[in-house]
Amino acid sequence: MARSASALLHPVASVRHYGGEHQAHAHAHAQVLYALQGRMELEVAGRAAFVDTACGMVVPAGTEHGYLARPDTRILVIDVPAQAAVDRVRRFAVPAAARTVPEPGGAAARLALLLQAPRVLARRGLDLAALCAAVDAALHEDWPTARMARLFHLSAARFHARLLELTGDTPQQWLRARRLDLAERALARGQSLEATALRCGYASASALAYALRRERGLGARALRIQAKTASSA
Repeated sequence: MARSASALLHPVASVRHYGGEHQAHAHAHAQVLYALQGRMELEVAGRAAFVDTACGMVVPAGTEHGYLARPDTRILVIDVPAQAAVDRVRRFAVPAAARTVPEPGGAAARLALLLQAPRVLARRGLDLAALCAAVDAALHEDWPTARMARLFHLSAARFHARLLELTGDTPQQWLRARRLDLAERALARGQSLEATALRCGYASASALAYALRRERGLGARALRIQAKTASSA
């Protein structure tokens, strides 16, 4: 339930779980929001926008806004009493220090940090869930950065910048981690090293084994022992 303007005397932060579509509505107070997990599509004052883990938004009091989000989306929302700093729509870059849930009573400090963050211009969104689905469906194929970028109608350079901003990894670092995550799960289920290598885009079983040792400090045998231990616990 929305708080009334008279009841809201200080900033209040909360983590909210969203999913599905919500019709346009407005609050008597401003809201500052960004994602801790996932991504939310917004329509703010009739204009399309979004928030994710790297890009947040200020929604002024009385501004109509609706949203669409996947069920696993977690949004940090700060309800803010009327003040000059939040009287208009703006987008901001989420600082690394703000990508965790604030301590109890820390809403005012978090708000100050966000309002001082660099502003960002409107940009094309990058849906990480859609990227994961597309890559996982053909993980055995080559995925140069340009191919990933085309999924979102972005240049390779812009895609590189957005993915680095969202995940802290370059596209090829992200892809390598994705391949190894899937390989770990497959080997833990008992799939052969050879079959796993082909499925995950490695040229040979030895190439996958080397990557697992180098990146994760694990061998296929150790993964299977871990899986057996977990299943018998």
